[in-house]
Amino acid sequence: MTENIMAELAKKDMERKQFYREYLDFYNGTQWPGRARPRERRLTFNYAKVFIDKITSYLMTDAVFAVDPLSDSQADIAMAAAAEQAINQVVIDNNLEQLDFDTEMDAAILGDGCYKVTWDTANKRVRVTAPDVQGIYAWWQPDDPSRVYQVASRYKIPDKDTITEVWTAKTYELYTNEMLSLSRKNPYGFIPFIIFPNLRQPKQFWGLSDIPDIMETQRELNRAMSQVSLILELSGNPIAVLENVEEAADIAVQPGAVWEIPEKAKAYLLDLLQGGGVKLHIDYIELLYRVLHDTSESPKAAYGRTERDLSGIALEIELQPLMQKVRRKRLIRTSVYRKRSQMILQLLKTFTGKDLTRVEPRVAWGTVLPQDRGRLVEEETALVQSGIHSRRRAMDELGVEDPENELKTWFEEREGILKQNQNYSVKAKGTARESDATSPGA
Repeated sequence: MTENIMAELAKKDMERKQFYREYLDFYNGTQWPGRARPRERRLTFNYAKVFIDKITSYLMTDAVFAVDPLSDSQADIAMAAAAEQAINQVVIDNNLEQLDFDTEMDAAILGDGCYKVTWDTANKRVRVTAPDVQGIYAWWQPDDPSRVYQVASRYKIPDKDTITEVWTAKTYELYTNEMLSLSRKNPYGFIPFIIFPNLRQPKQFWGLSDIPDIMETQRELNRAMSQVSLILELSGNPIAVLENVEEAADIAVQPGAVWEIPEKAKAYLLDLLQGGGVKLHIDYIELLYRVLHDTSESPKAAYGRTERDLSGIALEIELQPLMQKVRRKRLIRTSVYRKRSQMILQLLKTFTGKDLTRVEPRVAWGTVLPQDRGRLVEEETALVQSGIHSRRRAMDELGVEDPENELKTWFEEREGILKQNQNYSVKAKGTARESDATSPGA
């Protein structure tokens, strides 16, 4: 078994890992093919990095992890509140806001992401990490890529050994430099990895990177910009052209220079900008920008640039391509974060004995479009008063971090105000009776 799994890993997914390296290099600015020729100018305007950073920021806007009860019973509501509090504590302990953002960056670049959810025996708490997906291998049912039955994670300890973990739902094996050093029963009862695609390929397990769609346009943009840069530099340092001259020496292009040339010879400076030729290059660059925005589904408005002032529906239409791409990604991430929350609750049940698993974890996503908060409050107020939205739903829409606690506080305040009003009403009636009893003619 040891030799088989190690031999299989040595040859497994070589093409996938090659793509990972290529996409990562491209994101980091290695975008020109081959070696540069002598004196060749190669400028890199890394819109690929800008786009990846931008789409990730839009995707992760104000994501809140929440928990819904299975019913309206007080026991289920209390369990949901406790489960949400436990998950939020894990978020704080593991700095998941930063980890999730970094993982989404990796997923957008490489095409795949991964989380590992385990129990930290030393600190008695749940530990959530994001292993490098370049060292992750998976086996799934041939007829159903969603059913993973084995995962291997390979990583290298700096200046030391190469470690390989192999997990199934029942077993755990640890290899050190390809030698089996530990084999035991899986203490969790499930594979503690969540492997997910950035964007899904139909019927495929591994996902799609955001990089390939813009690689060709990005390279052509770099080439066109480098060409224009060279033209402008040569125009600032003009080339002297001599006609009917067999030899030339000490021909200097500088103010006040005097040239001595033979009779019938001609001398002039080459004007590369003559006839507006450079405008053709600029128009071509503008066309490349349009292609780049179209293929990346990231319009100019996403970068704060619009041809006119936009608001409301007009801005939503302008940003529609970006919103659609964010929605496609969120469809995948919603399932990922729900499964991660379920793993967290299952580990807490196994290692602390506290069962909070009878709940429905969910993700409350922030809005992609800029919001007029005053208008949003008015809309949610109307929806709550008409019975379309619950107060909890309204809090989610408004980005309240802990709706359950906020709702509990609201109930307490409301109860206190009602009690205070009742006491005030009783006192007011008592005072009125005393006034009537002492008034003349009583």
